[in-house]
Amino acid sequence: MKTHQPKLVFLTLAFFFFSCHNKNEVNKEDALFQLMPSTQTGISFNNKVVDDGEFNVFNYRNFYNGGGVAIGDVNNDGKPDVFFTSNQGECKLYINKGNWKFEDVTAKSGLNAYHRWHTGVTMVDINGDGWLDIYISNSGGLGNADRANELYINQKDGTFREEAAEYGLADKGLGTQAIFFDYDHDGDLDCFILNNSYRPIESFGYNKELRNIRDPNYGDRLYRNDNGKFVDVSAEAGIYGSEIGFGLGVAAGDMFNTGWDDMYISNDFFEHDYLYRNQHNGKFNEISNEALGHMSLSSMGSDLADINNDGLLDMFTTDMLPENDYRLKTTTKFDEFDVYAAKFRSDFHHQFTKNCLQLNNGDGTFSEIADLAGVNATDWSWGALCFDFNNDGWKDVFVTNGISRDLTNQDFLTYFSSDEVKNEIKHGGFKAKALLDKMPKTPISSYGFVNQKNLQFKNETETMGFTTPGFSNGAAYGDLDGDGDLDLVVNNENGVAFIYRNMTAERTHAHYLKINLKGSGMNTFGIGAKVTVYTNGMQQLLEQQPTRGFESSSEPVLNFGTGKYKKVDSLKVVWPDMKMQVLKNLSADATITLKQTDANLTFIPALPNARALYKNVTATSFKGDINHKENDYKDFDDQRLIPKMLSTEGPKLAVADVDGDGLEDFFVGSATGDTAKLFIQQPNGNFIRKNEFAFAQDKNSENIGALFLDGDHSGKKDLVLVSGGNMEKEGSIDLLARYYTNDGKGNFTRKYNGWPLVSINASCIRLNNDNGDLFIGARSVPGTYGVIPSSKLLRNDGHGNFSDVTAALAPDLVKLGMVTDAQWADIDGSGKNALVVVGDWMPVTILKYINGKLEKTGEIANSSGWWNCLTVADLNGDGKLDLVAGNNGLNSKIKADAAHPAKMYVSDFDNNGQVECIPVYYKTDGKAYPFNLHDDILRQMPILKKKFLRYDTYAGKGIDEIFTPEELEKASVLSVTQTQTCVFYNNGKGQFTMQPLPVRAQFSPVFSILATDINNDGITDLFLGGNFYGLKPEVGRYDASYGTTLLGNAKHGFDYLSPANTGLFIKGEVRDISRIKTKSGTAIIVARNNDALQLFKKN
Repeated sequence: MKTHQPKLVFLTLAFFFFSCHNKNEVNKEDALFQLMPSTQTGISFNNKVVDDGEFNVFNYRNFYNGGGVAIGDVNNDGKPDVFFTSNQGECKLYINKGNWKFEDVTAKSGLNAYHRWHTGVTMVDINGDGWLDIYISNSGGLGNADRANELYINQKDGTFREEAAEYGLADKGLGTQAIFFDYDHDGDLDCFILNNSYRPIESFGYNKELRNIRDPNYGDRLYRNDNGKFVDVSAEAGIYGSEIGFGLGVAAGDMFNTGWDDMYISNDFFEHDYLYRNQHNGKFNEISNEALGHMSLSSMGSDLADINNDGLLDMFTTDMLPENDYRLKTTTKFDEFDVYAAKFRSDFHHQFTKNCLQLNNGDGTFSEIADLAGVNATDWSWGALCFDFNNDGWKDVFVTNGISRDLTNQDFLTYFSSDEVKNEIKHGGFKAKALLDKMPKTPISSYGFVNQKNLQFKNETETMGFTTPGFSNGAAYGDLDGDGDLDLVVNNENGVAFIYRNMTAERTHAHYLKINLKGSGMNTFGIGAKVTVYTNGMQQLLEQQPTRGFESSSEPVLNFGTGKYKKVDSLKVVWPDMKMQVLKNLSADATITLKQTDANLTFIPALPNARALYKNVTATSFKGDINHKENDYKDFDDQRLIPKMLSTEGPKLAVADVDGDGLEDFFVGSATGDTAKLFIQQPNGNFIRKNEFAFAQDKNSENIGALFLDGDHSGKKDLVLVSGGNMEKEGSIDLLARYYTNDGKGNFTRKYNGWPLVSINASCIRLNNDNGDLFIGARSVPGTYGVIPSSKLLRNDGHGNFSDVTAALAPDLVKLGMVTDAQWADIDGSGKNALVVVGDWMPVTILKYINGKLEKTGEIANSSGWWNCLTVADLNGDGKLDLVAGNNGLNSKIKADAAHPAKMYVSDFDNNGQVECIPVYYKTDGKAYPFNLHDDILRQMPILKKKFLRYDTYAGKGIDEIFTPEELEKASVLSVTQTQTCVFYNNGKGQFTMQPLPVRAQFSPVFSILATDINNDGITDLFLGGNFYGLKPEVGRYDASYGTTLLGNAKHGFDYLSPANTGLFIKGEVRDISRIKTKSGTAIIVARNNDALQLFKKN
């Protein structure tokens, strides 16, 4: 069962109990999917589950997981039939009679040989006779309970015979699902069986060593098919099968484009998911830590599909994050940051409560973009199916959800865990049924998301017709009426199954091409074959693998939508034996059969690009420690309500020839407690770290900004550092800006005379080349996020002596904003530099010198954002300086735009002398809600406990329902209307047009932007670095960027070029990127937070 922390609390209490007791209204007729009445179809299946005092969720954790669906033509009459599994009743087989009529043939089919707790089901031709057999996974009671999996062999006469034991597949684990595929390329189908652990969750702790201990009874298993007998090869194949494997989903497909099928295993609870890469030698390598930035915490159903039509399989997994604010704040409780961190340190990877859409990057890594795609939150979700709803050629997303009782309802858990109730349980005063009856029930409709063809999906649940609430689990698709579109079947718990008729064929002019695969040998349905269809410049990929979603298998026929096109330009099929066939000029609106015996070409997997534009030369270019070491400080301990940490914004770089040898050297900052580093370039282009005593003396300061300058016009590059980190109070000696003089040989001495005492939590330092003035940006007031700090202007007297002239010459810098970056540039062609400033919760702001004073002259309209960095360059070749600013991006659960601005209210709401910040943002229902959860806001402001003692009294409330008008009136209000990383094109008069960069630039927050000609075509390109991990578990990590290269084109736009082609592949939190000239040409240095430097040179 898919759960997380609150579920663990519930199960702990349940364990204790039993140890003591031995969206806009849409006319339904217009919906794309029509719910067919059971009176018409004859399908009245209902997975009735009764939880009583003897057998229930208290003693069987997966009691509400429901059953599955299988669709396939079991009688070879050309029409797909439907099979349902039942937990406590009979499984059912319905034969498709045509015209939306189905006949229940269960009684005469021989399919109910055993009455067990049936879960997953797969239709598969296991013996290669061309007839679909049925494999059922079973679960239920512990110990020696009768739960062996069942294999029903098709007798070709309408009956089936159970032969699991004869085949070696009578597995007795707590089965969830089985998947069949030819992992070893020997021509027959092997079997992976997904099981679920039997042990109570609270009995484990976070012990990673358990992962390597095989559970002989309940672990996952891989069975190799040896001439019709299945042999357990799990251990030798590298498959985990421990008692911490809480398997709920399994998917198989060629995720790395090698021609060999890999596997993805969705695990519930604290164990991370498994991504098994096929090693082509009978073994798998589990690579989730290397390939995935993070994953779902309580992973459930899963599917593999090419959602962006780039020829690569992407992954989608479901979890239990509600979309609705009321349900979010009443049924969801997230890990505390310390618990999350402890799990990661114990090798349980980064896991968060959310659906995950892992976009395949084609280089062995995936970028998780569910928030950007709009599919991150679908409540207590089970099945996940990615298929083309409307035959437009793009995969859409269908999600089933709902659980029969709200096990994680926070008010119920608070009641259940009270001392009074626990005492009654202990002394026998409470019965299980009484507790069950106190749990809320909330039926929920399934979700339908339509692909918008730009890596984003639109929630079209109502227009698709998925509006009937229920408790839906397994689901499968197939063309039930043979009209060329895909229909849906859903298995409901305690409700009649949903049969959805797809009306695409009847209502649109979208075309299709259906493909039947005829494999040779024992793999008669061509499981694992990949078919790519090319139509009018677009490619579509489908892999033949019926088992997908949750506990279900779909019709083993490939259905391609071709939209308005009546012709398919070409088709390529790659069979599991690597044989390949290409067909051209095919008519749509047809069903064709492809035979493996007709394939006369050989598929050769693509090799890595050996001629990428750049190569990583880090390993051979440095002598000395190149690692940045972030100090151990957690901002949330001091400021519970802040939306993100502010203490991990370094390191920053500065480049100059510090020793006068004609070679550029560089400085990289350090976090508190570590020493900053200076690297001197050698004649061979390598770098050696030079130990600097002056830097070591100041290691208690966190270097957040660095600048080389010739302050006294001596020809020697001095160094200015500004400090931040959010740990120290303003005025602290450790926040002092510092000036180091250079003796011309790269030896630095801290200067005190002629340098003002400026102690602020800084973000950047920028030199105005016009007059030598220095701007120091103030990031925030430590301990009071949201209170606006004062930035500084320092005046150089021409001899390297600086003074603070902010009050006299730049009063507009006082309370300017929470500045993150700035640049001096001539933006209006006046020959004089203006100061352009960006920041957190602030617009792009422009200041100019007027009569000797630096004054704020304007803001770019609708530009208020969570800006992190700023670069100035002529991007369109018109001779005018444009701006590029790095923002938070779109891949976040927190959204904002001009119509739905995010806001932050800043005030001492409880009058205790401490300022609180309350971020507020809009959700999909069009209402704005506080970001903070019930427990956090009450811990910060206990005065609210009386008003919001229960979770349901706080949930679903807007900020105006939490605070009085008087309290809100005295608050400062900051807003954000733009979250995308943007270009600002200059019209030459200092006026700018804002334009978001392509969607790939919105995968993560951008912290550094390098404007340069990456591919030597004479056009300025952009290289973006980002990611940010300093977030609470309820938000997750922003880790989807691996370095983003955007090539400028002749139309003054940008085209994405992958890291595989650029060679600029970067993991981690990028904080700065700089060019540096070396003997072999210009190189790129990348500084990462809490990680090593990287150096790239042109190939």
